[in-house]
Amino acid sequence: MIILSNKKILVVDDEENMRHVLKLILEKEGYKVTSAVNGKDALLKTDEDEFDIILSDIRMPDMDGIELLNALKEKVVASTIIMMSAYGTVDTAIEAMKLGAYDYISKPFKGDEIILTLRKVEERKRLEMENCLLRDEVREKYDFNNIVAKSHEMHNIFEIVKKIAPYKTTVLLTGESGTGKELIAKAIHHNSNRSDRPFIAINCGAIPENLLESELFGFVKGAFTDATQSKKGLFQEADEGTLFLDEIGELPLMLQVKLLRVLQEEEIRRIGDNMNIKIDVRMIAATAKSLELEVKEKRFREDLFYRLNVMCIDIPPLRDRKEDIPLLTVHFIDKYNERLGKRIDGIDKKALNLLINHPWKGNVRELENAIERAMIFADTSKLRIDNFPQEIREYNNKRKAASSDDGELSIRKVVKDAEKTLVKKVVEKTGGNRAEAARLLEISYRSLMYKLREYGIEDI
Repeated sequence: MIILSNKKILVVDDEENMRHVLKLILEKEGYKVTSAVNGKDALLKTDEDEFDIILSDIRMPDMDGIELLNALKEKVVASTIIMMSAYGTVDTAIEAMKLGAYDYISKPFKGDEIILTLRKVEERKRLEMENCLLRDEVREKYDFNNIVAKSHEMHNIFEIVKKIAPYKTTVLLTGESGTGKELIAKAIHHNSNRSDRPFIAINCGAIPENLLESELFGFVKGAFTDATQSKKGLFQEADEGTLFLDEIGELPLMLQVKLLRVLQEEEIRRIGDNMNIKIDVRMIAATAKSLELEVKEKRFREDLFYRLNVMCIDIPPLRDRKEDIPLLTVHFIDKYNERLGKRIDGIDKKALNLLINHPWKGNVRELENAIERAMIFADTSKLRIDNFPQEIREYNNKRKAASSDDGELSIRKVVKDAEKTLVKKVVEKTGGNRAEAARLLEISYRSLMYKLREYGIEDI
Protein backbone atom coordinates (compact mmCIF):
# COMPACT_ATOMS: atom_id res chain seq x y z
CA MET A 1 0.00 0.00 0.00
CA ILE A 2 1.52 3.31 -1.10
CA ILE A 3 1.35 6.11 1.45
CA LEU A 4 2.36 9.12 -0.62
CA SER A 5 4.57 8.77 -3.67
CA ASN A 6 7.75 10.79 -4.21
CA LYS A 7 8.23 11.53 -0.52
CA LYS A 8 11.96 11.66 0.14
CA ILE A 9 13.51 9.85 3.09
CA LEU A 10 17.10 9.72 4.31
CA VAL A 11 18.16 6.47 6.02
CA VAL A 12 21.19 6.88 8.33
CA ASP A 13 22.80 3.66 9.65
CA ASP A 14 26.36 2.33 9.78
CA GLU A 15 25.21 -1.24 9.01
CA GLU A 16 25.02 -1.89 5.27
CA ASN A 17 22.51 -4.74 5.73
CA MET A 18 20.12 -2.46 7.65
CA ARG A 19 20.37 0.26 5.00
CA HIS A 20 19.64 -2.29 2.27
CA VAL A 21 16.61 -3.81 4.06
CA LEU A 22 15.13 -0.38 4.83
CA LYS A 23 15.64 0.75 1.25
CA LEU A 24 13.66 -2.26 -0.04
CA ILE A 25 10.82 -1.77 2.46
CA LEU A 26 10.52 1.96 1.87
CA GLU A 27 10.79 1.94 -1.92
CA LYS A 28 8.03 -0.66 -2.02
CA GLU A 29 5.85 1.90 -0.18
CA GLY A 30 6.61 4.62 -2.72
CA TYR A 31 9.40 6.54 -1.00
CA LYS A 32 12.52 7.89 -2.72
CA VAL A 33 15.31 6.62 -0.47
CA THR A 34 18.80 8.07 0.06
CA SER A 35 21.29 6.37 2.41
CA ALA A 36 24.04 7.72 4.70
CA VAL A 37 26.62 5.68 6.64
CA ASN A 38 26.81 7.99 9.70
CA GLY A 39 25.89 11.43 11.03
CA LYS A 40 28.58 13.32 9.12
CA ASP A 41 27.54 11.68 5.87
CA ALA A 42 23.90 12.53 6.64
CA LEU A 43 24.75 16.20 7.16
CA LEU A 44 26.45 16.30 3.77
CA LYS A 45 23.37 14.72 2.19
CA THR A 46 21.09 17.37 3.79
CA ASP A 47 23.31 20.07 2.27
CA GLU A 48 22.70 18.55 -1.18
CA ASP A 49 18.97 17.81 -0.89
CA GLU A 50 15.85 18.27 1.24
CA PHE A 51 14.17 15.28 2.89
CA ASP A 52 10.66 14.88 4.24
CA ILE A 53 11.80 12.31 6.82
CA ILE A 54 15.17 11.33 8.30
CA LEU A 55 15.34 7.80 9.78
CA SER A 56 18.51 7.56 11.85
CA ASP A 57 20.20 4.99 14.07
CA ILE A 58 21.44 6.28 17.43
CA ARG A 59 24.71 4.34 17.84
CA MET A 60 27.10 5.08 14.96
CA PRO A 61 30.82 5.87 14.68
CA ASP A 62 32.21 9.38 14.01
CA MET A 63 28.87 11.14 14.67
CA ASP A 64 26.03 9.33 16.44
CA GLY A 65 22.31 9.98 16.16
CA ILE A 66 22.11 12.42 19.09
CA GLU A 67 24.94 14.52 17.67
CA LEU A 68 23.24 14.44 14.28
CA LEU A 69 19.96 15.53 15.84
CA ASN A 70 21.63 18.53 17.50
CA ALA A 71 23.44 19.45 14.28
CA LEU A 72 20.18 19.29 12.28
CA LYS A 73 18.50 21.43 14.93
CA GLU A 74 21.21 24.09 14.53
CA LYS A 75 20.78 23.99 10.74
CA VAL A 76 16.99 24.40 11.20
CA VAL A 77 16.26 21.40 8.97
CA ALA A 78 12.48 20.96 8.50
CA SER A 79 12.60 17.16 8.15
CA THR A 80 10.68 14.92 10.56
CA ILE A 81 13.30 12.87 12.45
CA ILE A 82 12.71 9.30 13.65
CA MET A 83 15.39 7.53 15.69
CA MET A 84 16.20 3.80 15.67
CA SER A 85 17.54 2.27 18.87
CA ALA A 86 18.80 -1.20 19.74
CA TYR A 87 17.82 -2.91 22.99
CA GLY A 88 19.26 -1.06 25.98
CA THR A 89 19.23 2.40 24.40
CA VAL A 90 15.55 3.22 24.95
CA ASP A 91 16.42 5.92 27.51
CA THR A 92 18.68 7.53 24.93
CA ALA A 93 15.86 7.37 22.37
CA ILE A 94 13.48 9.11 24.77
CA GLU A 95 16.13 11.76 25.35
CA ALA A 96 16.29 12.20 21.56
CA MET A 97 12.55 12.87 21.49
CA LYS A 98 13.02 15.58 24.12
CA LEU A 99 15.58 17.13 21.78
CA GLY A 100 13.10 17.21 18.90
CA ALA A 101 12.85 13.74 17.36
CA TYR A 102 9.28 12.81 16.40
CA ASP A 103 9.45 9.14 17.49
CA TYR A 104 11.76 6.17 17.88
CA ILE A 105 11.66 2.53 16.76
CA SER A 106 13.33 -0.26 18.73
CA LYS A 107 15.57 -2.75 16.92
CA PRO A 108 14.99 -5.45 15.87
CA PHE A 109 11.75 -4.40 14.18
CA LYS A 110 9.34 -5.64 11.56
CA GLY A 111 8.70 -3.82 8.32
CA ASP A 112 5.11 -3.10 9.40
CA GLU A 113 6.37 -1.16 12.43
CA ILE A 114 8.36 1.17 10.20
CA ILE A 115 5.40 1.69 7.86
CA LEU A 116 2.98 2.32 10.75
CA THR A 117 5.28 4.99 12.21
CA LEU A 118 5.65 6.65 8.81
CA ARG A 119 1.89 6.66 8.34
CA LYS A 120 1.57 8.48 11.66
CA VAL A 121 4.09 11.03 10.40
CA GLU A 122 2.13 11.51 7.16
CA GLU A 123 -1.13 11.90 9.07
CA ARG A 124 0.43 14.46 11.40
CA LYS A 125 1.83 16.41 8.43
CA ARG A 126 -1.56 16.32 6.71
CA LEU A 127 -3.34 17.62 9.84
CA GLU A 128 -0.74 20.35 10.31
CA MET A 129 -1.21 21.44 6.70
CA GLU A 130 -5.00 21.43 7.06
CA ASN A 131 -4.75 23.42 10.29
CA CYS A 132 -2.45 25.98 8.62
CA LEU A 133 -4.85 26.31 5.68
CA LEU A 134 -7.82 26.61 8.04
CA ARG A 135 -6.05 29.27 10.12
CA ASP A 136 -5.17 31.20 6.96
CA GLU A 137 -8.76 30.89 5.72
CA VAL A 138 -10.15 32.09 9.06
CA ARG A 139 -7.67 34.97 9.24
CA GLU A 140 -8.57 36.01 5.69
CA LYS A 141 -12.29 35.74 6.41
CA TYR A 142 -12.06 37.95 9.48
CA ASP A 143 -9.49 40.36 8.07
CA PHE A 144 -11.11 43.80 7.94
CA ASN A 145 -10.49 44.04 4.21
CA ASN A 146 -12.81 41.07 3.77
CA ILE A 147 -15.70 42.26 5.95
CA VAL A 148 -18.23 43.67 3.52
CA ALA A 149 -18.64 47.37 4.27
CA LYS A 150 -18.13 50.64 2.44
CA SER A 151 -19.63 53.11 4.90
CA HIS A 152 -17.52 55.60 6.81
CA GLU A 153 -19.10 54.43 10.09
CA MET A 154 -18.04 50.80 9.62
CA HIS A 155 -14.51 51.71 8.55
CA ASN A 156 -14.18 53.83 11.69
CA ILE A 157 -15.17 50.73 13.67
CA PHE A 158 -12.52 48.66 11.85
CA GLU A 159 -9.85 51.21 12.79
CA ILE A 160 -10.89 51.06 16.44
CA VAL A 161 -10.88 47.25 16.41
CA LYS A 162 -7.41 47.12 14.85
CA LYS A 163 -6.10 49.23 17.72
CA ILE A 164 -7.73 47.25 20.52
CA ALA A 165 -7.36 43.71 19.10
CA PRO A 166 -3.82 43.10 20.49
CA TYR A 167 -4.88 43.93 24.05
CA LYS A 168 -6.86 41.96 26.62
CA THR A 169 -9.24 44.91 27.10
CA THR A 170 -12.87 43.93 27.69
CA VAL A 171 -15.10 45.06 24.83
CA LEU A 172 -18.84 45.81 24.81
CA LEU A 173 -20.53 45.66 21.39
CA THR A 174 -23.89 47.39 21.12
CA GLY A 175 -26.35 47.55 18.26
CA GLU A 176 -29.63 46.18 17.03
CA SER A 177 -30.13 42.48 16.37
CA GLY A 178 -28.63 41.39 13.07
CA THR A 179 -26.05 44.18 12.73
CA GLY A 180 -23.08 41.77 12.87
CA LYS A 181 -21.89 42.02 16.47
CA GLU A 182 -20.56 38.43 16.49
CA LEU A 183 -18.71 39.06 13.23
CA ILE A 184 -16.94 42.03 14.81
CA ALA A 185 -16.19 39.93 17.93
CA LYS A 186 -14.58 37.25 15.74
CA ALA A 187 -12.60 39.92 13.90
CA ILE A 188 -11.23 41.18 17.23
CA HIS A 189 -10.24 37.63 18.22
CA HIS A 190 -8.69 36.63 14.90
CA ASN A 191 -6.65 39.83 14.66
CA SER A 192 -5.25 39.38 18.18
CA ASN A 193 -2.38 37.31 19.57
CA ARG A 194 -5.03 34.83 20.78
CA SER A 195 -6.09 33.90 17.26
CA ASP A 196 -4.75 30.34 17.53
CA ARG A 197 -6.65 29.77 20.77
CA PRO A 198 -10.40 29.08 21.19
CA PHE A 199 -13.17 31.55 20.36
CA ILE A 200 -16.18 30.44 22.39
CA ALA A 201 -19.58 32.09 21.88
CA ILE A 202 -22.70 31.74 24.01
CA ASN A 203 -26.07 33.48 23.79
CA CYS A 204 -27.04 34.36 27.37
CA GLY A 205 -30.70 34.63 26.40
CA ALA A 206 -30.92 31.27 24.65
CA ILE A 207 -30.11 28.99 27.61
CA PRO A 208 -32.46 28.45 30.58
CA GLU A 209 -31.30 30.21 33.75
CA ASN A 210 -30.90 26.94 35.68
CA LEU A 211 -28.49 25.59 33.03
CA LEU A 212 -26.58 28.76 32.23
CA GLU A 213 -24.42 28.70 35.37
CA SER A 214 -23.19 25.15 34.73
CA GLU A 215 -22.55 26.01 31.06
CA LEU A 216 -20.40 29.00 31.98
CA PHE A 217 -18.61 27.71 35.08
CA GLY A 218 -18.80 23.91 34.83
CA PHE A 219 -19.35 21.53 37.73
CA VAL A 220 -17.70 18.71 39.66
CA LYS A 221 -18.96 15.16 39.92
CA GLY A 222 -21.74 14.88 42.49
CA ALA A 223 -22.51 18.63 42.53
CA PHE A 224 -26.15 17.82 41.77
CA THR A 225 -28.28 14.77 40.95
CA ASP A 226 -27.34 14.44 37.27
CA ALA A 227 -23.65 15.36 37.74
CA THR A 228 -22.30 11.85 37.15
CA GLN A 229 -18.94 13.26 36.06
CA SER A 230 -17.11 16.58 36.21
CA LYS A 231 -17.45 19.00 33.31
CA LYS A 232 -15.48 22.06 32.23
CA GLY A 233 -17.43 25.27 31.76
CA LEU A 234 -17.05 27.65 28.83
CA PHE A 235 -14.66 29.88 30.78
CA GLN A 236 -12.22 26.99 31.05
CA GLU A 237 -12.83 25.97 27.44
CA ALA A 238 -11.92 29.53 26.37
CA ASP A 239 -8.76 29.67 28.51
CA GLU A 240 -6.05 31.73 26.74
CA GLY A 241 -8.65 32.57 24.09
CA THR A 242 -11.79 34.71 23.83
CA LEU A 243 -15.24 34.26 25.37
CA PHE A 244 -18.07 36.06 23.54
CA LEU A 245 -21.16 36.63 25.71
CA ASP A 246 -23.96 37.59 23.34
CA GLU A 247 -27.13 39.23 24.70
CA ILE A 248 -25.36 40.01 27.98
CA GLY A 249 -28.40 42.05 29.03
CA GLU A 250 -30.31 38.78 29.49
CA LEU A 251 -27.85 37.47 32.10
CA PRO A 252 -29.67 36.81 35.41
CA LEU A 253 -28.66 39.04 38.34
CA MET A 254 -27.23 36.08 40.30
CA LEU A 255 -24.85 35.28 37.46
CA GLN A 256 -24.00 38.95 36.98
CA VAL A 257 -22.42 38.84 40.46
CA LYS A 258 -20.34 35.79 39.50
CA LEU A 259 -19.32 37.32 36.16
CA LEU A 260 -18.17 40.48 37.94
CA ARG A 261 -15.95 38.36 40.18
CA VAL A 262 -14.45 36.60 37.15
CA LEU A 263 -13.59 39.96 35.57
CA GLN A 264 -12.06 41.24 38.82
CA GLU A 265 -10.19 38.13 40.01
CA GLU A 266 -9.62 36.23 36.72
CA GLU A 267 -10.67 32.99 38.37
CA ILE A 268 -13.77 30.81 38.44
CA ARG A 269 -15.24 28.20 40.77
CA ARG A 270 -17.13 25.24 39.34
CA ILE A 271 -20.48 24.30 40.87
CA GLY A 272 -19.86 22.01 43.84
CA ASP A 273 -16.12 22.75 43.97
CA ASN A 274 -14.27 24.31 46.90
CA MET A 275 -11.28 25.39 44.82
CA ASN A 276 -10.87 28.41 42.55
CA ILE A 277 -9.37 27.94 39.07
CA LYS A 278 -7.26 30.69 37.47
CA ILE A 279 -8.21 31.54 33.90
CA ASP A 280 -6.85 33.80 31.18
CA VAL A 281 -9.81 34.84 29.02
CA ARG A 282 -10.43 37.89 26.87
CA MET A 283 -14.06 38.92 27.35
CA ILE A 284 -16.25 40.39 24.61
CA ALA A 285 -19.90 41.08 25.42
CA ALA A 286 -22.73 42.19 23.14
CA THR A 287 -26.22 43.52 23.64
CA ALA A 288 -29.15 44.86 21.65
CA LYS A 289 -30.53 46.44 24.83
CA SER A 290 -29.62 49.77 26.41
CA LEU A 291 -27.59 48.64 29.43
CA GLU A 292 -27.81 52.20 30.83
CA LEU A 293 -31.58 51.80 30.88
CA GLU A 294 -31.29 48.26 32.31
CA VAL A 295 -29.10 49.65 35.10
CA LYS A 296 -31.64 52.39 35.85
CA GLU A 297 -34.42 49.79 36.00
CA LYS A 298 -32.31 47.66 38.40
CA ARG A 299 -32.17 44.77 35.94
CA PHE A 300 -28.42 45.05 35.38
CA ARG A 301 -25.69 45.69 37.93
CA GLU A 302 -24.08 49.10 37.59
CA ASP A 303 -20.64 47.82 38.72
CA LEU A 304 -20.73 45.06 36.08
CA PHE A 305 -21.80 47.54 33.42
CA TYR A 306 -18.73 49.69 34.11
CA ARG A 307 -16.49 46.62 34.10
CA LEU A 308 -17.81 45.59 30.67
CA ASN A 309 -17.95 49.10 29.24
CA VAL A 310 -14.16 49.60 29.13
CA MET A 311 -14.32 49.87 25.35
CA CYS A 312 -17.78 50.27 23.80
CA ILE A 313 -18.32 49.90 20.07
CA ASP A 314 -21.78 50.80 18.75
CA ILE A 315 -22.58 49.13 15.42
CA PRO A 316 -25.03 51.27 13.42
CA PRO A 317 -28.17 49.71 11.91
CA LEU A 318 -28.18 48.95 8.20
CA ARG A 319 -30.69 51.74 7.46
CA ASP A 320 -28.09 54.26 8.71
CA ARG A 321 -25.43 52.96 6.31
CA LYS A 322 -27.32 52.44 3.08
CA GLU A 323 -24.13 52.63 1.02
CA ASP A 324 -23.26 49.15 2.37
CA ILE A 325 -26.41 47.59 0.89
CA PRO A 326 -25.20 47.23 -2.76
CA LEU A 327 -21.93 45.63 -1.57
CA LEU A 328 -23.74 43.27 0.80
CA THR A 329 -26.20 42.35 -1.96
CA VAL A 330 -23.39 41.30 -4.32
CA HIS A 331 -21.71 39.40 -1.47
CA PHE A 332 -24.88 37.44 -0.63
CA ILE A 333 -25.64 36.72 -4.29
CA ASP A 334 -22.15 35.18 -4.65
CA LYS A 335 -22.59 33.25 -1.40
CA TYR A 336 -25.94 31.72 -2.36
CA ASN A 337 -24.93 31.07 -5.97
CA GLU A 338 -22.38 28.65 -4.51
CA ARG A 339 -24.68 27.28 -1.82
CA LEU A 340 -27.79 26.89 -3.98
CA GLY A 341 -26.04 26.01 -7.23
CA LYS A 342 -27.55 29.08 -8.96
CA ARG A 343 -26.10 31.40 -11.61
CA ILE A 344 -27.54 34.79 -10.71
CA ASP A 345 -25.19 37.47 -12.02
CA GLY A 346 -26.65 40.53 -10.28
CA ILE A 347 -29.74 42.54 -9.43
CA ASP A 348 -31.64 44.99 -11.61
CA LYS A 349 -31.73 48.69 -10.74
CA LYS A 350 -35.36 48.81 -9.54
CA ALA A 351 -34.84 45.85 -7.21
CA LEU A 352 -31.63 47.37 -5.81
CA ASN A 353 -33.46 50.65 -5.11
CA LEU A 354 -36.11 48.59 -3.35
CA LEU A 355 -33.44 47.15 -1.04
CA ILE A 356 -31.71 50.50 -0.47
CA ASN A 357 -34.94 52.20 0.62
CA HIS A 358 -36.18 49.40 2.90
CA PRO A 359 -35.79 50.05 6.69
CA TRP A 360 -34.33 46.56 7.43
CA LYS A 361 -35.44 46.25 11.06
CA GLY A 362 -33.65 42.90 11.14
CA ASN A 363 -30.55 44.55 9.64
CA VAL A 364 -27.92 42.52 7.72
CA ARG A 365 -29.45 39.21 8.77
CA GLU A 366 -32.85 40.21 7.33
CA LEU A 367 -31.23 41.41 4.09
CA GLU A 368 -29.38 38.10 3.72
CA ASN A 369 -32.58 36.11 4.27
CA ALA A 370 -34.44 38.24 1.71
CA ILE A 371 -31.76 37.71 -0.93
CA GLU A 372 -31.62 33.95 -0.28
CA ARG A 373 -35.40 33.73 -0.72
CA ALA A 374 -35.30 35.90 -3.86
CA MET A 375 -32.62 33.69 -5.42
CA ILE A 376 -34.68 30.55 -4.79
CA PHE A 377 -37.61 32.05 -6.71
CA ALA A 378 -35.56 33.80 -9.42
CA ASP A 379 -35.90 32.38 -12.94
CA THR A 380 -33.82 35.04 -14.71
CA SER A 381 -30.14 35.95 -14.61
CA LYS A 382 -30.81 39.03 -12.45
CA LEU A 383 -32.91 39.45 -9.31
CA ARG A 384 -36.11 41.45 -9.89
CA ILE A 385 -38.60 43.20 -7.57
CA ASP A 386 -41.12 40.37 -7.84
CA ASN A 387 -38.53 37.89 -6.50
CA PHE A 388 -38.57 39.59 -3.09
CA PRO A 389 -41.00 38.95 -0.21
CA GLN A 390 -44.39 40.68 -0.29
CA GLU A 391 -43.75 42.72 2.87
CA ILE A 392 -40.70 44.36 1.26
CA ARG A 393 -42.64 45.21 -1.91
CA GLU A 394 -45.59 46.55 0.13
CA TYR A 395 -43.37 48.86 2.16
CA ASN A 396 -41.91 50.23 -1.07
CA ASN A 397 -45.39 50.94 -2.43
CA LYS A 398 -46.45 52.75 0.77
CA ARG A 399 -43.25 54.80 0.71
CA LYS A 400 -43.96 55.87 -2.89
CA ALA A 401 -47.54 56.80 -2.04
CA ALA A 402 -46.43 58.92 0.92
CA SER A 403 -43.71 60.73 -1.02
CA SER A 404 -46.05 61.56 -3.93
CA ASP A 405 -48.06 64.01 -1.75
CA ASP A 406 -47.00 67.62 -1.26
CA GLY A 407 -46.50 69.76 1.81
CA GLU A 408 -48.65 68.99 4.80
CA LEU A 409 -50.47 66.25 2.90
CA SER A 410 -47.36 64.04 3.08
CA ILE A 411 -47.93 61.28 5.66
CA ARG A 412 -44.21 60.85 6.08
CA LYS A 413 -43.63 64.55 6.80
CA VAL A 414 -46.57 64.77 9.20
CA VAL A 415 -45.38 61.67 11.07
CA LYS A 416 -41.80 62.95 11.28
CA ASP A 417 -42.91 66.37 12.52
CA ALA A 418 -45.12 64.74 15.16
CA GLU A 419 -42.28 62.42 16.19
CA LYS A 420 -39.83 65.32 16.49
CA THR A 421 -42.30 67.26 18.66
CA LEU A 422 -42.92 64.24 20.90
CA VAL A 423 -39.25 63.39 21.31
CA LYS A 424 -38.40 67.01 22.18
CA LYS A 425 -41.28 67.20 24.69
CA VAL A 426 -40.32 63.96 26.47
CA VAL A 427 -36.61 64.84 26.71
CA GLU A 428 -37.48 68.25 28.12
CA LYS A 429 -39.94 66.65 30.56
CA THR A 430 -37.22 64.30 31.90
CA GLY A 431 -34.79 67.18 32.34
CA GLY A 432 -32.51 65.84 29.60
CA ASN A 433 -32.32 62.32 31.10
CA ARG A 434 -31.85 60.28 27.90
CA ALA A 435 -32.32 56.87 29.54
CA GLU A 436 -35.61 57.90 31.15
CA ALA A 437 -36.81 59.52 27.91
CA ALA A 438 -36.05 56.32 25.97
CA ARG A 439 -38.07 54.33 28.51
CA LEU A 440 -41.09 56.65 28.24
CA LEU A 441 -40.92 56.64 24.44
CA GLU A 442 -40.56 52.82 24.49
CA ILE A 443 -37.53 52.86 22.20
CA SER A 444 -33.89 51.89 22.77
CA TYR A 445 -31.39 54.40 24.11
CA ARG A 446 -29.40 54.17 20.88
CA SER A 447 -32.54 54.86 18.78
CA LEU A 448 -33.26 57.95 20.88
CA MET A 449 -29.73 59.26 20.34
CA TYR A 450 -30.11 58.70 16.60
CA LYS A 451 -33.43 60.63 16.54
CA LEU A 452 -31.94 63.53 18.50
CA ARG A 453 -29.15 63.77 15.91
CA GLU A 454 -31.59 63.38 13.01
CA TYR A 455 -33.86 66.18 14.27
CA GLY A 456 -31.01 68.47 15.36
CA ILE A 457 -32.12 68.61 19.00
CA GLU A 458 -29.08 67.03 20.67
CA ASP A 459 -28.44 70.05 22.86
CA ILE A 460 -31.65 69.69 24.92
